[in-house]
Amino acid sequence: MAEQTFAHIDGIKKTLWATADKLRANMDAAEYKHLVLGLIFVKYISDTFAARRAELTTRLTHPADEYFFHDAQPGDIEAELEDRDYYTEVNAFWVPEPARWEALRAAAKQSDIGKRIDDALTLIELENPKLKGILDKRYARAQLPDGKLGELVDLVSTIGFGDNPSTARDILGQVYEYFLGMFASAEGKRGGQFYTPASIVKTLVAILSPHTGKVYDPCCGSGGMFVQSENFIAAHGGKTGDVAIFGQEANPTTWRLAAMNLAIRGIDFNLGREPGDTFTRNQHPDLRADFILANPPFNISDWWHGSLTGDARWVHGDPPPGNANYAWLQHMLHHLKPTGRAGIVLANGSMSSSQNSEGQIRAAMVEADVVEIMVALPGQLFFNTQIPACLWFLVKQKTHRKGEVLFIDARKQATMISRVQSEFTDAVIERIAATVAAWRGEPDEGSSENEIGLRNGYKDIPDFCRSVPLAEIAQHGHVLTPGRYFGAEEVEDNDADFATKMQQLTEKLGEQMAKGAELDALIRQKLGGLGYEF
Repeated sequence: MAEQTFAHIDGIKKTLWATADKLRANMDAAEYKHLVLGLIFVKYISDTFAARRAELTTRLTHPADEYFFHDAQPGDIEAELEDRDYYTEVNAFWVPEPARWEALRAAAKQSDIGKRIDDALTLIELENPKLKGILDKRYARAQLPDGKLGELVDLVSTIGFGDNPSTARDILGQVYEYFLGMFASAEGKRGGQFYTPASIVKTLVAILSPHTGKVYDPCCGSGGMFVQSENFIAAHGGKTGDVAIFGQEANPTTWRLAAMNLAIRGIDFNLGREPGDTFTRNQHPDLRADFILANPPFNISDWWHGSLTGDARWVHGDPPPGNANYAWLQHMLHHLKPTGRAGIVLANGSMSSSQNSEGQIRAAMVEADVVEIMVALPGQLFFNTQIPACLWFLVKQKTHRKGEVLFIDARKQATMISRVQSEFTDAVIERIAATVAAWRGEPDEGSSENEIGLRNGYKDIPDFCRSVPLAEIAQHGHVLTPGRYFGAEEVEDNDADFATKMQQLTEKLGEQMAKGAELDALIRQKLGGLGYEF
């Protein structure tokens, strides 16, 4: 049964999405997202609760089981099943009877189904402190046509396969993640604020290899970095719980999405007491992480606050108030353990910009030998921006390849999956990870036997990878654009996106036209004074 389920999961996800999207009618995707994902989450915790309840029913009535209830009278088993300790001991959320999915499904056709769902969410939060403030109670005021919310409840009722909690959890988790991606695509630019495409996350995770310890994402969006980290650990023989998850997110609705995304997989997490700005309301000031993975918003210009002057995080120089890129890099370095590693997605301009203090900070970081690897990415990887991007990998202290930086040019490695979207295949991610493992001198368990000869040690590969000494980087003005180090001068990427460039050009053109108009008026005046009107 399980094999059949997994064989058809892709088709199931697509069918569910098509139906859910149709029910959306004219509702904005950004609003609708919370209704759908919230219901999937409630279904998940209710299914997990029901599965545990069914298991307990069997065990309480089986003489050979340690849970066997001797001399149980009619009604004793029912009462025993309501003991919450049985559920919390296996990390299942306690779901009070009126909030159980069956109660909601039975009322799906009622006109007050929205209020019933909100009431159920309130009850669940009251009974499970871990979920306090996480569930979004917006169903009673949802702007859906009559009957559509009930139809959505019926649709979500079809997700779930049998009483095996781990199977149900995996299916619901996959559906949740798939829907996140589809909503990000439907929302366009705004969607990318909460969702990093899976192939980029997989690349970060493959290079960082987070097996055990503390994993931190200071701008965690909907939690995709954490989910992929757990997937990586499982694929390498570890188990959920081998890493401790720490995150922060400023957007309150996205903060909730992340918490649900992690809870739906049984991943324990600490996303701070509340949503908050990472720079001014740091939720984990004392944290020192083994691994940091992050995709901060590119080039944000309104991040600065006077309280950040002279902050302990700015070891390599005060970041400019007009761009947060070097604030993010230094924030992550600050939160690493001495043996820690960080992987960060940033705009290409971060590799070469000399505006304000950025060039000096980059030079100081290179000379301090905290920059380990730079990866140039292809275009069209993101839902929300056409700004070219790159991956920075930082370490607190190098234990290998001291005084060198590995440059990887992956700009030609992408596969188009739609007219506007590209991704890295697993084979490409494996090649990049194997290259890094060989360069570090580490065994790479994931690579295939014929993986570009890397098992025999690292070698520079023309136009793909090169290990460069710091002295050569200094000769290039501490520019970290990989193309610089492959023999061909790379066209420098401005870190402004198309819209920003157009705005700047339009402003300049406006200035020039105004100046032109002044000159025209002056010429008319002069010619008029000479008796030549026109």
